[in-house]
Parts: sequence; structure tokens; C-alpha cells
Amino acid sequence: MSLTTAATAPVASAAHTPLAPAEARRHELAAFLRSRRERIAPDQVGLPMTGRRRTPGLRREEVAQLAAVGVTWYTWLEQGRGIQVSTQVLDAVARALLLDPSERAHLFTLAAAEDPAPVVECPTITPSVRLVLDRMAPYPAGVVNSRYDVLAYNPQYTGIVGDLDALPYEDRNLLWLAFTPSRFREVLVDHESERELMVARFRSAMADHSAEPAWKALLCRLRKASPDFEAAWQRHDVQRPGNGLKRFHVPGVGLLRCDYTSFWLGPRQGPRLIAYTPRDEETRELMNRLPTRL
Repeated sequence: MSLTTAATAPVASAAHTPLAPAEARRHELAAFLRSRRERIAPDQVGLPMTGRRRTPGLRREEVAQLAAVGVTWYTWLEQGRGIQVSTQVLDAVARALLLDPSERAHLFTLAAAEDPAPVVECPTITPSVRLVLDRMAPYPAGVVNSRYDVLAYNPQYTGIVGDLDALPYEDRNLLWLAFTPSRFREVLVDHESERELMVARFRSAMADHSAEPAWKALLCRLRKASPDFEAAWQRHDVQRPGNGLKRFHVPGVGLLRCDYTSFWLGPRQGPRLIAYTPRDEETRELMNRLPTRL
């Protein structure tokens, strides 16, 4: 046997030895966490811009602060070290980094952990809830949480709000749509008074969620994007959720006068199914003309 071949074979192949599955997963997890951290500006999560930043996004210590974990532990996690990771800590990191449902699922997969509260699909949106939404046609109906995120809807709802499927996940929010250019803002007739009411209800609901990154991020986005929202927010008005009248002027359809009714799917400040029913016979006829695909 050739001594040269025997001695050098391991050396020649060492540089090309594939990573073990667990190690490869840790490396991918580290890269994923860095990419998510670098996309978030401090003001998105309510942190001040302090000092000169050589890299974009949050610092590691800021993520650790938001997630209430040790800086050293988070640094090791982002370096791909083989440390023990609890599901509770992963959940806190996911919230701190504002991960959407797909990103959250990816995080737990890379960490080889079972998500204690999977959000690939909101648990509120059961098959029976979807059936109710479908059966509401031709009346618009959707499920909205206390942060005004739109969780589910029937086709007629898009005739008023717009094509939600075409929007990024974080933009499928009625407050965001009401205070930024959108179809929803264009068709909402009494938009000034309606938007002030929405802000008052958002402030009331946020009292139970003021420390949560997703709530703080939405608030920061709105205050930065809309002077009108900032002015309404500074008034400190509060209002509990309720029912009432809304008017929409939908292009190609006409003026809709709708009673909106909330059907609660959980705690009173939690998710609710909102149905828009006609207040008069003219609106009843016009609702049959609502576009179901924009």
C-alpha cells in the first residue's frame, strides 16, 4: 500500500467534508437570524437611534433586549454554536424580529424545535368560520383582530378593501390601509371620523399589548408614515369596539350604506368576524354588483 496515498487521503478530503445535518442547520439558522435582524430599523420596534451604526438593522444586544434573553446567549445562537434552545426563547426571538408566520415556522424548523403556538394559520380561522364567511355572500365579511390585522375574508370583502392577497403580510391591516394610499381609504366615505374612531379603538386595545414587538412596530410605522395618524394618536382618545354604520363609495357599484356587526370569536378585545349588511334596499341591490376579484 502506498504510504503517501494513505497519509494524504484524509487531508485532501477534509476541506470538502460535508457538515453534519445538525451543524448545517445551525449555520443556516445563524444566517437566517442575521438576515432578519439586519432588515429591522430600531424605530420599527420603538428603540431610539443611538450612535453610529456600521451595519444596517438592529444590533445583537437590541434583539436580546427585545426578546428578554442574555446577549451572550443570543450571540452564540447567531454564531451557530451548538447550544440548547427552548421553545419559549425561540418564541420570544420570533416576536422580537417581527417574523411573519412563514418565517416563524422556518425558525422553529431550523432550530429542530416544535412550535408551541404555530401560526401558519390563525387558530381562530376554523373551517366553520370560513364557511360562515362564504355563506355571508353577497354581503362583505372578514375576520379582524384587535390590532386591525385582516385574518380572513370572503370575495365580496375585497370589493371594498382591495386585493389583500397582493399585499405584503404586514400591510394587510385596516389601520395601515386607512392612513396610507389604498383602495380602502378611497372608498371609505366618512374617512376622517372613521379613522379617528379606529385609532381610539386601537389605543384601547393596545393597553393589553403595549410591550409586544408586533404592536410597537405597527404603531411606529403608522406614526412615521402618516401625520394624520400621529395627530389622532396624540389626542389619547379611547373607544371600545362596537357596531355602527359605514358608508363606502365603490367605483362601478355606487354608494353602499352598511350596518357593520361584530361577532366575537374570542375575548372581547380579541378577533371578531365583521359583517357588512345593507341598511336599505338600494344598498342590498348594489351589493350584488360588488367585484369579487380586482
